[in-house]
Amino acid sequence: MIVEKGIKAVGNAAKAIAIGLGILILTSFVAVYGMNMFLDEPHYDDYCEDFSQSAVEAGIEPKVENEECYKEYDAARENYSKWLFIISIPLGLIIIALGTFVFSLSSVGVGIMLGGVYTLIYGAASYWRYGEDWMRFLVSLIGLVALVLIAYRFHKPKKKKGFLGFFKK
Repeated sequence: MIVEKGIKAVGNAAKAIAIGLGILILTSFVAVYGMNMFLDEPHYDDYCEDFSQSAVEAGIEPKVENEECYKEYDAARENYSKWLFIISIPLGLIIIALGTFVFSLSSVGVGIMLGGVYTLIYGAASYWRYGEDWMRFLVSLIGLVALVLIAYRFHKPKKKKGFLGFFKK
């Protein structure tokens, strides 16, 4: 009897993990493809032509080696990444908050929260190489503080609260 209950508990936990992972993946898809519906991602071929080997053999200089086309593409890519960053950071925080405060079923809430974390990482990573050190530090700090505050609110500690209602006295 005890073994059967243990096996059933493990099975239920495995189902909850599978559901949470599925929700994580689908939340990430919804966030990423939703943002891409409104943002036009630049494509390399729109700025720089790829020449075939026969064109190179014919003496036509490939445009790929032309720095001008790459500069235009990189500038468009930076602008796209900046807007993706600007949209994804608050969107990721909203998704995390929804998973924390709205969904009472833990596998759903955790899946939604992880989808929000993925959205944060996706947006920050897209602009990371273009950003300056102060911006990277600030984004990392804000993300860390937001996640810690959400975690404290989610777990609602029973002990006396200290500074701002979050830390022990």
